[in-house]
Amino acid sequence: MKKDLVIKILFIENSLEEAEQIISLLRNSGIAVRPARATNAEQLQAALDELGPDIVMFDPAITTLSLREVVKLMDAYGRDYALLGLVNSMDNQLVADLFVGGARGVASRTHPKQLTAVLQREFDSLQARRQLRRLEASLRESERRCDALLDSSTDAIAYVHEGMHVRANRAYLETFGYDEFDDLLGMPVLDMIDSTHADEFKAILRGPQGQEKLPNQLSLRARRADASHFDATVEFAPATFEGEPCLQIVFRRQLVDPAALAQLQRDPVTGLFNRAHTLERIDTAVAAAANGKKGQALLLIEPDNWSSIVASIGLGKADELIAGFADRIRILLGSTDVAGMLAEHTFGVVLDSRQDEAIREWISKLQHSVSNEIFDAGSRSITVNTSIGGSLLGEKNANTDLLLNQASQALRNAQSQGGGKVELHDPAAREKADEEREQYWLGLLKDALANDGLMLYHQQAISLQDAEGDFSEILLRMNGPQGEVLPGFFMPIAEKHGLNGDIDRWVLKQTIKTLRERDKHGQPTTFFVKLTAASLQDEHLLPWLGEQLAAANLKHGRIVLEMTESKVMTLLRPTQEFVNGWKKLGGKFALEQFGSGLNSFQLLNHVDADYVKIDRSYMAELPRHPENQKKVTEICQQARELNRQTIAEWVEDATSTSLLFACGVDFVQGNFLQPPQRL
Repeated sequence: MKKDLVIKILFIENSLEEAEQIISLLRNSGIAVRPARATNAEQLQAALDELGPDIVMFDPAITTLSLREVVKLMDAYGRDYALLGLVNSMDNQLVADLFVGGARGVASRTHPKQLTAVLQREFDSLQARRQLRRLEASLRESERRCDALLDSSTDAIAYVHEGMHVRANRAYLETFGYDEFDDLLGMPVLDMIDSTHADEFKAILRGPQGQEKLPNQLSLRARRADASHFDATVEFAPATFEGEPCLQIVFRRQLVDPAALAQLQRDPVTGLFNRAHTLERIDTAVAAAANGKKGQALLLIEPDNWSSIVASIGLGKADELIAGFADRIRILLGSTDVAGMLAEHTFGVVLDSRQDEAIREWISKLQHSVSNEIFDAGSRSITVNTSIGGSLLGEKNANTDLLLNQASQALRNAQSQGGGKVELHDPAAREKADEEREQYWLGLLKDALANDGLMLYHQQAISLQDAEGDFSEILLRMNGPQGEVLPGFFMPIAEKHGLNGDIDRWVLKQTIKTLRERDKHGQPTTFFVKLTAASLQDEHLLPWLGEQLAAANLKHGRIVLEMTESKVMTLLRPTQEFVNGWKKLGGKFALEQFGSGLNSFQLLNHVDADYVKIDRSYMAELPRHPENQKKVTEICQQARELNRQTIAEWVEDATSTSLLFACGVDFVQGNFLQPPQRL
């Protein structure tokens, strides 16, 4: 499921707290949620009008609404949705009743992973149904346009169902000497084929079940209405006509000698297939993989140091070398393998029906054959090494562009290792590669912590209410091998390996150091610093912070520690204790992603937050969404009544800034106002 999609969930249950727990669980799993809750028919109707839910989670323990009423109201609403039962335990009779009543799935409160998996599955299914309807509408429009193009085409095209004509264009009628389609209606297409090719044509009409796939072309003699004959090339493609599967057949008069046509598919220098035909054969292999065929691989092969070789032998002799190189490849090809030229000195090879080990053995034989050969180029004799990159082909990567990109990247990786190397992309080896990659980045992260490889940025929060001083959020980056790395990449690795607490302390220490420098120059500054759950539960952090602040002796500087609303909901007791201790040290606290829960302001009764950062989902295209403007206004009004200050993040345009000022927001922050800058 795409992480950037917001799932609109309607909870139909009695307990607000239990609904909040589920929302927190989903947010902690990286799932963006827009929730609502209803306990009676009026609230349900209001939620349908305002939220337009994707998922409805129904608790059968609720007494004010029956499952039948919910389904009736939802169906009357006319929007596709997924109904899930929400139970404490998997009672067989209860689960059966939910499914009979219209539920698509049942989620257990006591098994968070199962609940998340069921929700993701049903949302993905919902998205697929919606996409299917859009595709069906597009298909109907495409069919209408294709039908118009069919009539205007100069190619002789017919649609055949169970061997009978069901549609033919004007060019087809003229080719075979008929005046009207009524003359063909119900006529077997075999009547248009000379008897010498009838059996071969009949085998194709029986359908692809007896073959691996439809042939691209078939050369035969066709028969006209006046019993005269002509040579034709026939092309086949599966199609539909009025909802029924059929076969599209295109007859083309054979004006080119087949031998000449075959020669046109060859590269004149190497004798292998040219680029266009090689790409066609790659497409064919991809289509076979999509239908479940295994044992195929695409290899890209290049002589190493090609530029240096050409410079030494001369451009005029390069073709001789390429031809000799192609011979080494041709010798090793099997009867069903394909080889061709994809670029000036890049060979493409599609190996067919081989096990992984056999593919690697073929590559090894080719490299050995090339390296042991002495190539003649004019008066010079040279030896050549080769780099090979490729990708195993299966259902997961059955896409021509993806396959070529994978093989190309593998070839570049092999060449970057010094030449004479091989890299073979294996989709099944991704988990192992991910583990190696994680260990690599873990090592970089530990090194960054030990040797000041981390760095801080800050992004200013602009006051709309003329607050004094500078307000900025601290942002963390890491020096990587190819530039700066964002925390969204390395912080999950840090959390997995218990480094979050160390990173938090480094950030806090650098922040206090910066505040002390600004304090010396009389610059009142407030820094917002993100805190992880690991630090929140670290009993030694507050004493350490107290020592750092006492040593800095700050007069004008302030630190506001911040955590997301969903994290605080799951760690309510530790958060209360931490915030109380932090405030004794003179610090302040902020809640991020505020307004994302069912009753966010109830959280302020338990956690003494000074600032609330409004959830960024409300800022997306704010001028176009009046309902979001209304929600932001409500949050600001309630926050003002509770003496809390509001901050709107991710503000990206001037119109949104004006609207937020009208809503009563205290601070705005975003790249439009000021991009992050080095601290």
